[in-house]
Order: sequence, then structure tokens, then C-alpha cells
Amino acid sequence: MASEHLATPTASKGSVQDLRDHQDLPIRQRRKSIAPYLLLAPVIVMLLLALGYPLARQFVMSFQSFGLAQQLGTAPPEWVGFENYTTLVTDPDIWAVIIRSLIFCFVNATVTMIIGTSFAVLMTKLNSAVRLILSTALLFAWAMPVIAAMTVWDWLFDTDYGLVNWALVRIGFENFEGHTWLIEPLSFFFVATVIIVWMSVPFVVFSVYSALTQVNEEVLEAAALDGANGWERFVNIIMPTIAPVVAVVTVLQVIWDLRVFTQIYYLQSAGGLASKTDLLGTFIYRVGVSQSNYGVASAVAVFVLFLTLIITSGYIRTLFKESE
Repeated sequence: MASEHLATPTASKGSVQDLRDHQDLPIRQRRKSIAPYLLLAPVIVMLLLALGYPLARQFVMSFQSFGLAQQLGTAPPEWVGFENYTTLVTDPDIWAVIIRSLIFCFVNATVTMIIGTSFAVLMTKLNSAVRLILSTALLFAWAMPVIAAMTVWDWLFDTDYGLVNWALVRIGFENFEGHTWLIEPLSFFFVATVIIVWMSVPFVVFSVYSALTQVNEEVLEAAALDGANGWERFVNIIMPTIAPVVAVVTVLQVIWDLRVFTQIYYLQSAGGLASKTDLLGTFIYRVGVSQSNYGVASAVAVFVLFLTLIITSGYIRTLFKESE
């Protein structure tokens, strides 16, 4: 009996402690759930200041008549409602720029992904020394400043002293003697495509090659023993494995090619006709800065933002499904 009486207080003390721990558990869980948000708070604030304010300001300007007087502060902005968007919808020149930009974007993104993926697959078949040389060359091309690269490409396609014209004439294409590449829109965009693809391919190669190194070699060997040829192994094993990386790189490439600016603007300055070669980036710059029509330029910029969201909506939905 004495041992039973002695055991009772000990049991009650344990029960009280367990009850306190149980009561403190929700508090600790709340603290743990709040902690990540507190750590993210500085980043969220910086993003709101760096991205949120410019986006909101641009959205407001798209409903205003905002010109040089408003920029200098000599006159207040005039609220015009949807007038700028009406101009966007009804102006055939703007739609010509939009269609031109979409075609240019998808052609460049497709060519870049095909060439980049092919190079990445090729790198898996090369020995270490050749792969190192190729990787170094791609890294230098990727790291080269855009203006420095454009200066070289401008010289290559120069009318009088360009290496491209010289080489084409030497192999029998006499009509390329003194050929001007930037006057005609088709040849202008051919040159722009060559330059942009050349600058974009290294990123695709490095990204896809990293994904290819994660493919299980044992599965490939087993498929080969079962009689699957190289193409079947690539389609049924390799592509499903690297598909997430390819999807991300493709989306990024589409976004970059849709808002390309520097290369097009440089080529226009070197001899291209802006009225026939403007894409969305250069058109917004020209309307806003050159013509001081910031209201219409802001409306077009907002349109580009929503267009980008529509193009990438499939990938965004996939991200939300994965997070859930």
C-alpha cells in the first residue's frame, strides 16, 4: 500500500507536465509556422519596392496622357481612361509589331532549343578533353558583353568589309558582293536570329547537359539489351527524365526572346529600318523615349506583361500543382 501511495504523486506530476507540454505545443507550432515568413519579409519588401512600385506606376500611366510636359513636371498627367488601350487595339502598326515579335520569338526559341539540346546530347558522347574545350568556348560566348559581341557581328556582316560577304563571294555567290544585310527586313531578322541564337545556345547547352548527367545509365543499358535503338531510348527514357529542365529553359527562352531589345536596337542603329524591324522592346522604347508618349508606351508594356503571362500560363499551372 505504501508503494502505491508513493507512486501516485509521481504519476500526477508526470500528468501535469504532459498537460503543460500539450498546451505549449500549438504555441511552438505557431512560432515555427511564422518563422519562415519573418525570414522572407525583407526579401518580400525589397521585391515590392523594386518591382511592385514600377509595375503599379506603369499601370497607372497606361490610363493617363503622359508626355514630355508631365515628365518635366510643368503639367499634371491627364486621366484618359482606356484611350491608350483603344489606340493599342485599333492601330495596325502596333499589331504589326506584336505579330512580328511573336513570330520572331517562337522562331528564335525553337531554333535555340533544338541547337542547344543537340549540343548537350553531343557533349555526352565526347571525351573529357574535347568536352572541356567545347564547354570553355560556349562559356566565353555566353559571358561576352552584348555590345562587344554586337561590334564583332556588325563587322562580320559589314557591307564593304564583312567576312560573311567575302566568304560567300569566294565560294561562288557573286551577287553578295557589297550586299547590305540590314536594309531588307527578312535579312535583318536573319542576322538578328543568328546573333541571338548564338548568345542563347550556351545557357541551353549547360542546363540540358546538367540534366542529361542525371539520366540513369543502367536503365539505358537495360533498354539497349531489350532491343531499343538510340532514338527510342532518347524519346522514351532520356526526354521524360530531362523534360522538367527543358520546360523551364524553354519558358525562360520565350520570355527573353519576346522582350529582346539590345540586339535589335543596335542593328537598327547600324542601318536597319526601325519602321519595318521594330519589335515590342524597341517599339516601347521608341514610343516612350523618342516620341515622349509614355501613356501609349505604358499600355503596350502592360499588354506585353499579360501576353507573357498567357504564354507561360501552362508552366505556371504546373508549378502550382507541384507545390500543392
